[in-house]
Amino acid sequence: MSSLLIFLGKLISLLFWLVVIANLVKPFAYPFDVLLNLAGVGLLIVHGLEVLLLNGRIRRSPTPWRSRLGVMLFGVFHWHRLPAKSNAAV
Repeated sequence: MSSLLIFLGKLISLLFWLVVIANLVKPFAYPFDVLLNLAGVGLLIVHGLEVLLLNGRIRRSPTPWRSRLGVMLFGVFHWHRLPAKSNAAV
């Protein structure tokens, strides 16, 4: 992916999470408050699954907790920063 596309994806992801937090602090009008909460929970679950699936690559990262946080916030837009998959035989 190009750097511009990754940057825009991270920016949009960050804006989404800020809107979800704003909705928690001061709920929007019904039904948007419920829909935003459901979308936030759904995305949190998907990003949690990404962390579980990429656990090997995350552990090889110099800063694993920062990598986990990056995947939880930005999802696929943070994958390019993780170390490459190892081809070693198990």
